[in-house]
Amino acid sequence: MATLKDVAKLANVDASTVSRTLNNNSYVHEDTRRRVMEAVEQLSYKPNLLAQGLRKGKRQSIGVIIPSISLSIFSDIVQVIEREATKLGYRIIICISDDDPEIEKEYIERLRNGLVDGIIIASTGKNNAALRNIQNSGIAVIQLIRKQDKTLSSIVANYRSSAYEAVRYLVSRGCKKIGLINGSMKVLPYIERCEGYKQAIQEFGLEAYVIESKSKKESYFEDGYTGAKKLLEKDPDIDGIIVAADMHGIGVIRYLKEQKIAIPDQIKVMSLTGHSIGGMLETAMTSVELPSQEIGELITKSIVKDIEAPKNGKRIPVHQELGVSLVERETT
Repeated sequence: MATLKDVAKLANVDASTVSRTLNNNSYVHEDTRRRVMEAVEQLSYKPNLLAQGLRKGKRQSIGVIIPSISLSIFSDIVQVIEREATKLGYRIIICISDDDPEIEKEYIERLRNGLVDGIIIASTGKNNAALRNIQNSGIAVIQLIRKQDKTLSSIVANYRSSAYEAVRYLVSRGCKKIGLINGSMKVLPYIERCEGYKQAIQEFGLEAYVIESKSKKESYFEDGYTGAKKLLEKDPDIDGIIVAADMHGIGVIRYLKEQKIAIPDQIKVMSLTGHSIGGMLETAMTSVELPSQEIGELITKSIVKDIEAPKNGKRIPVHQELGVSLVERETT
């Protein structure tokens, strides 16, 4: 593998000149720059980012702790985070917590022990003290999707509004009995969605039908399937079902099709966490889309800015709430 000295020798310049050229941190004569870049290309030289980071007191790494990466909004966001982090000279370490506080705690401690400059986390809310201690030690922390601790920066979406508007939309489509298959009420976005749903239900003078899913994300399909069954057992005249996540919705669609219930003629279905898979289904699902591209870009730039900021000042938490958009598809 070519080294900086090899490039300097081929270009007939000092190693410091090669470094200045590659880092663009001072003026280098155009002819010299050309020779250096030609040598870099000829030798296929790749800078050692880890060594550079250690010299600067950084590891050039960001830890990303999320509940799941399969068939979820987090998979969309993480792809954006990885792409944006690479552009900014960082690599990411992905940790899957499965929404288990103990697994989450173990990952937090591992990342703290010298692996990363910052942590992006979709937290369970059970390890807030540990996260605050990490931030106080100089490691940047930003909450993704879930604002479980007001003292730590966060980037979230307007979950209450998304559920409220979903009810309004289904009412405008003629629905009179609307059920909600929600996630665990121990997780903030699900709490806020339930509040928005109930507010709209009350304003329209309707009856609330709520099924709480307490399972881990790998069981969301089953929870949607059984949730639809429970809703129809409560009231066979249910004509609208809102689900917390697309995987719930896929389970609902499977159950309704097995029961020969026509979608959307008899029951309309929509998701509150639109994911790229929703538009690819045989019966494409109407959903409230979180801006995954914007969230991924914004949170990556924010944490890198925090990492590279002077450490002599007190960190002031910044909370950003992004809007959502309703995408109408075949299920309504």
